[in-house]
Amino acid sequence: MTTIKLVTVINASVEKCFNVSRDIQIHELSAKGTNEKAIAGKISGLCDLNDEITWQAKHFGIRQKLTVKISRIDPPSFFEDIMLKGAFKSMRHEHHFKKVNDNTEMTDIFIYEVPFGILGILFDKIILKKYMTNFLLVRNSTIKQISEIKGSS
Repeated sequence: MTTIKLVTVINASVEKCFNVSRDIQIHELSAKGTNEKAIAGKISGLCDLNDEITWQAKHFGIRQKLTVKISRIDPPSFFEDIMLKGAFKSMRHEHHFKKVNDNTEMTDIFIYEVPFGILGILFDKIILKKYMTNFLLVRNSTIKQISEIKGSS
């Protein structure tokens, strides 16, 4: 299992950051480099408990699909999505939000397991963990930029 933990400080309310993080169109905007689109299940708006979303994107030159389910939610401090189908052996993404001074501290905990035994483990150590970290950093940067826009909810 591989765990990626990222902390992003955002100058916006917890509620705003929580909602921006659950917005499917904002996720698509953050993943434009992989042309990620919601193609089945919940395909627009804010994801909520038990919503299933099938994403299609191009990673490593290969078109892939990933179906996730919002498995837990505690507004506005936490939600979690888990993989139902996709390229990982397993995947869980926790999204935590807490007020720190006048900011929101957004913490991502992304836990995944790769298939293909030792070959998958080598691919993860050499390429995949860095790739996924960068993917999440871009996502978080987009969430931060949009959340910090004054006057929008």
